[in-house]
Amino acid sequence: MENATGAGVTVAPFGSWRSPIDSDLIATETIKLVDVLVDGEDIYWIESRPKEGGRFVLVRHVRGKDHDVTPAPFNARSRVHEYGGGAVLVDRGVIFFTNFADQKLYRQDQEGIPRALSQASHCRYADATVDAIRNRLICVREDHGRPDGAVINAIVAIAFDGIEGERVLVQGHDFYSNPRISPDGKRLTWLAWNHPNMPWFGTELWVGIISETGEIQAPVRVAGSAEESIFQPEWSPGGTLYFVSDRTGWWNLYRYRAERVDVVLVKNAEFGEPQWVFGLATYGFLPDGRIICSYRETGRSWIAIFSDLAAQLLPLDLPYTEVSNLRVGSDFLVFLGGAPDKPSSIVKVS
Repeated sequence: MENATGAGVTVAPFGSWRSPIDSDLIATETIKLVDVLVDGEDIYWIESRPKEGGRFVLVRHVRGKDHDVTPAPFNARSRVHEYGGGAVLVDRGVIFFTNFADQKLYRQDQEGIPRALSQASHCRYADATVDAIRNRLICVREDHGRPDGAVINAIVAIAFDGIEGERVLVQGHDFYSNPRISPDGKRLTWLAWNHPNMPWFGTELWVGIISETGEIQAPVRVAGSAEESIFQPEWSPGGTLYFVSDRTGWWNLYRYRAERVDVVLVKNAEFGEPQWVFGLATYGFLPDGRIICSYRETGRSWIAIFSDLAAQLLPLDLPYTEVSNLRVGSDFLVFLGGAPDKPSSIVKVS
């Protein structure tokens, strides 16, 4: 092969010629898209950047432009359950995130300087939700500070200002996820499970009443067991609790209302997925109550609109065969999508 200057020729046996494109170059130039979030009309996502030491950076997309939100050296990444996920929550422009280096929970107002809300150096935080009525976050906390080395998981409340001490709301199981507050602020739902189960083998769905003092009262297990996996409990705009269960062998959609569980959508397809990390989502609600959902069937992903009244699932004609992190806005959906002929991308559909 003649070099670029024409000054000489390099000869090498077939297969032994050294390419200028090596694995290091590919790894350092590849940005991984980790999560997708929606706050009003704004879309956020998390990028894992090899050139910054693998730092997880929250990016905001507004009016056609992308802006980094979390400043260096902050790294928006949780280690709860070791696999992490669910490290960021955005609420009306306010950012709450777990920082990888110290695993503390931080608050960042309008692209200002992040400040710590949690103080313990031996705790980790993930999967937060906003309790707007009581000016606090409710999230999963993993405590590594016990003298005997035991790791204790719980659902806790942390005030927006970080001044009040953390309050344990739910404890007693080995693992927790998905604390979610009803639209009227009166009930909390969550998932719980114990060793040796992984969450896709068996989880329990619980609902409790939030008292006037902010405690959880009268908790009731409404679905799930050591043999039934529950995925992504969500409250509808009207206050009905929906969830995905694999009780039939397929992850299908159900709801809990009037103290009973009803099937919503039955199909030989998977509307859930293994919960390796926090924050996974396969469905969401439009303001009128219709459901936008993703599911896997015949070896690929699909996105559809489901109308409860018509009991009809209408697949959308989209060129994406792999879909994850589905979020629903007021009149749009956004997800992480890809296909054999399309790279992994953040996709918005009106």
